[in-house]
Amino acid sequence: MSSDRDRPDACPGAVDVFQASDGGLARVRVPGGTIDAERFDVLRLAALELGDGWIELTSRSNLQVRGLAEGAELELGRRLSAAGLLPTRTHERMRNIIGDPLDDGSQALCDELDLALRSMPSLGGLPGRFLLTVGHSVSGLGCDIGVAGDVLLLAGQDSGVRVSDPVAAVVAAALAFQRVRGAAWRLSEVDFGVAKVTAAVLATAPGAATSAERYAPAVTPVVPGPVPGRDLVVAGVPLGRLDARLLPGTAVRVTPWRALVLPSSADPNGLITDPDSPLWGVGSCAGSPGCAKSLADVRTDAVAWARTRADRGPAHWSGCARRCGRPAGEVREFVATGGGYEEIG
Repeated sequence: MSSDRDRPDACPGAVDVFQASDGGLARVRVPGGTIDAERFDVLRLAALELGDGWIELTSRSNLQVRGLAEGAELELGRRLSAAGLLPTRTHERMRNIIGDPLDDGSQALCDELDLALRSMPSLGGLPGRFLLTVGHSVSGLGCDIGVAGDVLLLAGQDSGVRVSDPVAAVVAAALAFQRVRGAAWRLSEVDFGVAKVTAAVLATAPGAATSAERYAPAVTPVVPGPVPGRDLVVAGVPLGRLDARLLPGTAVRVTPWRALVLPSSADPNGLITDPDSPLWGVGSCAGSPGCAKSLADVRTDAVAWARTRADRGPAHWSGCARRCGRPAGEVREFVATGGGYEEIG
């Protein structure tokens, strides 16, 4: 059934910030996750000079600056615009495109898709929860629309459509979703939404055709440490919070697993480069005191738990039942109840 919404989409943007207990929260979309050294320095300095000195990594490969004083988002927007990190105001919140972080071709396609989607005026109204994925390793992250090779994914599953022009197919799918979504935020919430979007793609996207074969979406997280055969290293960011003083002059690629892909020459001090680290795979929401709805200081509790845990599977700590920031896939969860934590999974 369609999910009716009685309030507007409140996903934060880079300028339209969310007012948290600790100040304004700005989310900077990074389609594909790649930021060159000059742009990353702009973001680092903005976090240090305008925010609380930290950069948060999200499960959609985006970056957040929080602790902004009232009005500071205007200066942040000016800096981001000048650096090319905010190329649009009309389409800013729908630029959620996750790419395969170890595939350079994936980044190039993410860039093409971002440009094509921004060129369509009607797509500026897509919700902030709209998600695109590009590549096999991220195909299982629950996209609205995705491509993995020639496979078109819709609502996180193989649509049965194979495409020769992925940009045209994704644009056709996005336009169709916008036409049929009503008040829904995700394609999976629209009655017969996948069937409607599939029909539109087959009718309008050049070279789109059906296939009897079925593709199984999957998630292949990066692992901390050197990347075999590449002059790169994967560095996990503890609890997804990066000290903005780190990595000056460094190009980064943000992954959906709260890790960064860095040049091997980068200084990983303060980051996770050992896959056996107890903090690898552990995430949390902001918790208290940053969030007024949180029932616990989840960051402190998550770190204390990680230091003594016996397993090394992914885990997420939430300060309330909203479970903000929970990553896709199988994950052990701890949800604050006011009198402790409820364990899920």
